[in-house]
Amino acid sequence: MENLNMDVFTCFSKDWALVTCGEKEDYNTMLIGWGGLGTMWAKPSCTIYIRDSRYTKEYLDKNEYFTVSFFPKGHEKDLGYLGRVSGRDEDKIAHTSLTPMSVNHGMSFKEAKLTLVCKTMYKQRMELSQLSEDMQERFYKDGDLHNMYIAEVVEVIQ
Repeated sequence: MENLNMDVFTCFSKDWALVTCGEKEDYNTMLIGWGGLGTMWAKPSCTIYIRDSRYTKEYLDKNEYFTVSFFPKGHEKDLGYLGRVSGRDEDKIAHTSLTPMSVNHGMSFKEAKLTLVCKTMYKQRMELSQLSEDMQERFYKDGDLHNMYIAEVVEVIQ
């Protein structure tokens, strides 16, 4: 596994990332702003959080692998679009300037500066009762909870 030189505290929230799941014939991608990198069960790991309502969740629940791709500056318009529009409704990639490409166990994009190929080790839906009242009020008034996916990073593509 390669060493990564990135700010783990801002790589999701400020630099933005896409999570992509599925294969060339059938995949979906979405913008994510919450996640983390570290070590879990003695393996390099990536943790992502996906709301119940997101179409990508269906892909994550039926596939063992997913990718997380980080992009250089200049792709904010495309990434924002992929975060606003559902793949249930249209081929949203066709409305961007991004170029999909197959990688081991999934899909990424030629424009990505870094892609993590991830294998799910654990997934769980958050429980509203376990969240502090201020978090419930701030993020979950509508009941659309997040699901946590902890995955082993099996490949780094730079």
